[in-house]
Amino acid sequence: MKELVIPQLFVSIWLLVNGFVSCQRPAVVNLGAIFTFDSVIGKAAKPAMEAAVSDINNDIRILNGTKLNLLMVDVNCSVFLGSVGAFQLVEEEVVAIIGPQSSGIAHMISTIANGLQVPLISYAATDPTLSALQFPFFIRTTQSDSYQMAAMADLVDFFRWREVIAIVVDDEYGRNGIGALGEELNKKRAKISYKLFLSNQLDESEVMDKLNKSKLLGPRVYVVHVNPDPRLRIFTVARKLQMMTDNYTWLATDWLSATLDSFPPTKKASLGFLQGVVGLRQHTPESSQKRAFMSRWKGMQRKGSASSELNTYGLQAYDTVWIVAYAIERFLDEHKTITFSFNSKLVDMKTSGLQIEKLKVFTGGNDLLDIILQTNFTGLSGQVQFNQDQNVFSGGYDVINIDQVSIRTVGYWSNVSGLSLSPQDARKGEQNSYSRVDQRLQNITWPGGKTERPRGWIIAPDERPLRIGVPNRASFVEFVTEVHGSHRIEGYCIDVFLKARELIPYDVPYMFEPFGDGQSNPRYDDLVHMVAADVFDAAVGDIAILTNRTKMVDFSQPYASTGLVIVAPIRNSKSSAWVFLQPFTVEMWCAIAASFVMIAVVIWILEHRVNDEFRGPPKKQLVTMLMFSFSTLFKTNQETTKSSLGRLVMVVWLFVLMVITASYTASLSSILTVQQLSSPITDFLL
Repeated sequence: MKELVIPQLFVSIWLLVNGFVSCQRPAVVNLGAIFTFDSVIGKAAKPAMEAAVSDINNDIRILNGTKLNLLMVDVNCSVFLGSVGAFQLVEEEVVAIIGPQSSGIAHMISTIANGLQVPLISYAATDPTLSALQFPFFIRTTQSDSYQMAAMADLVDFFRWREVIAIVVDDEYGRNGIGALGEELNKKRAKISYKLFLSNQLDESEVMDKLNKSKLLGPRVYVVHVNPDPRLRIFTVARKLQMMTDNYTWLATDWLSATLDSFPPTKKASLGFLQGVVGLRQHTPESSQKRAFMSRWKGMQRKGSASSELNTYGLQAYDTVWIVAYAIERFLDEHKTITFSFNSKLVDMKTSGLQIEKLKVFTGGNDLLDIILQTNFTGLSGQVQFNQDQNVFSGGYDVINIDQVSIRTVGYWSNVSGLSLSPQDARKGEQNSYSRVDQRLQNITWPGGKTERPRGWIIAPDERPLRIGVPNRASFVEFVTEVHGSHRIEGYCIDVFLKARELIPYDVPYMFEPFGDGQSNPRYDDLVHMVAADVFDAAVGDIAILTNRTKMVDFSQPYASTGLVIVAPIRNSKSSAWVFLQPFTVEMWCAIAASFVMIAVVIWILEHRVNDEFRGPPKKQLVTMLMFSFSTLFKTNQETTKSSLGRLVMVVWLFVLMVITASYTASLSSILTVQQLSSPITDFLL
């Protein structure tokens, strides 16, 4: 019996030790981060991620003793350095890579992440073409530009602008982002009329050349979609070119708010040259957690660990680290192990000399990816949860407006409620679809300090004003006439034209050209022919819409009735008691009387054999026949026809009576009204 106990004891100890080793958590888990340290986004993201790692490692409630080791690589906005940095991090066996901030680098690294099954989580790459279908290991914790451009399109539509000029950086971020804007504007029956592509360096001479060329175009609404630029070179050059005036409108995507939020308060107070610019900022709801972190950020600035103010991307970078931490915790809680294995295809390439065979595949990458996509918690930036496209669920955007001394929030946008005054108002409107009439914004200060909505369009300098032909009438000058000696055109038609022009969302220069000498009324057909022949661009006046004219030109909706009234004297004729006989001649009256007698005889012949009502003494039959015939005029006859031929004759006779009655009524009405009027007018011109 003792011989059996000893082997069982050794087996139990071996199983216990083996189970303990297999379930033991790793002491350290490597987490990679790729971004540009010395950039607007990087200066906020780096200390934010370091703070998140510190919070996680100091919290005993998460990871149960396992520590996160954050390995950061500075890529200096280079796709090449980004690729090299990704390989460096993979060699360190990182379980996930945070970043990059550049969409171009994200395209390259996403391919590497797919091959090595390492989740890539970006808090700043907004290119809408970074899709989960092409890059299944790419996850986005910020808003896609397809979502942001829907907000920008609603903003353009709200102010009734129909054409914009886009200023974009010439890379994946700029081209694909502005492509999304074009699609959204098409839904609003608007368009991008011109695109100004700039290099990533934003050279001032290049910017000046492109902006100068745009001044020759008609649209005056600019949408700026570039990388965050602390020097604000586009607006600096625009100010030099006198393009920050009330003739221009400037809209900016969230790159501007990220840049301005990174400025210290002293620098924000000197942004007067940006007056009137309207932009978007990713909305982050207020919370005690966010306020505490912003207070902590001030302390980090005093200690020198943070060199800029906190912006939205910094908050999202902080939350991204926590997303990975929560996923690793659940990954380990499910008794999964963090292991890496060699890829046989990469091993076969060892003769290349690049040591690619040393790259390992994260065997638990798919499991960790699935856990990350199930994340659901409230972070500094708000609710963190992912949709089927592996993007964070759509939040909203604040609409900001820059005045002389501050940055004001003038509204809020979401894809459910559209533009509203605040997130609270947006939630009230989430039950219904929205349209332009439902949109609301606070008062906006535009360039030049004006509060009226800019037209957003002017006639290009090389285009002539519209030539409007107006009839120079000699009569009925209330409609349109030229004021003698002043070359000024006025009248009711001119007032209607000017009011209609005010409704157009852009400025239309024009000049009135009188048609006619003012001594006699001009021929309107000739005026219409001159519009058709491009002598005039349009014509304004009391011009009647006739069939032959509609074949040559297009008319506006009629704004006045075409009723022509002629004042004529009434003939002083004495009324007669026999006026009711005047509609018909004597011959006609005799013919009608003969017809009644003839119908009476015909009906009697057809009916008296089969109808008792037409029988009796001769005197009675004569009275019945005549009364039946004449009573049909008033439909009061009591006798009925029974024979088929009799009924057929009655149908024809009743139709003849209807024609006679209608003709008599019309003729008598004319005698009593129209024929008593007299006028010397025999013809007229329209």
